[in-house]
Amino acid sequence: MICEAAMTSRTRYDTVRAKLEDGWRNRALSLKALSFGLVGVVNTVVDYSVFLLARAALSRSPAALAAFGALAESCHCSNKTTVSLIAANMMSWMVAVTGSYIMNSSITFAAESGRKLHWRAYLAFVVASIAGWLANTAALVAAAEVLLLPIWAAKAVAVVASFGVNFALSHFVVFRVRTPAGGDAQED
Repeated sequence: MICEAAMTSRTRYDTVRAKLEDGWRNRALSLKALSFGLVGVVNTVVDYSVFLLARAALSRSPAALAAFGALAESCHCSNKTTVSLIAANMMSWMVAVTGSYIMNSSITFAAESGRKLHWRAYLAFVVASIAGWLANTAALVAAAEVLLLPIWAAKAVAVVASFGVNFALSHFVVFRVRTPAGGDAQED
């Protein structure tokens, strides 16, 4: 009798645990967006800090400013201040996209990634994130040079502009659960 009770409670425990695990793996899109946003807050601090440091370093470097001026002059597309802004944004983006991949693989899309980092998934994440970087950079330049916002505010606008692009591509492209033609879901 005692053995049956223990087996029954164990079975109920296993059932409840399986439901909780399934619920976690199949979280609602809104929970994933919230998790993505929280990871994004941490990542934004990294991105913003690296951006400000890189911008300060580049603006104090006569060699960098000369190179940016020459590049802007050769393409007749901009000025050294704008090229400097884009270079600092690119540096911060490269650091941030790596951190974002690691955090989102481990937290937001843990069920889809198995909490494992893969070069193939990282490269897909980088490629998908280029669209987010383009949205980020376009918003940054527009906010700073068209709307004439201070750089810190322009960068904040850029971060908000790229959130939707990055989440959509991460959820629907990079970390989607892949199902073969005849069966169960599998990871890449």
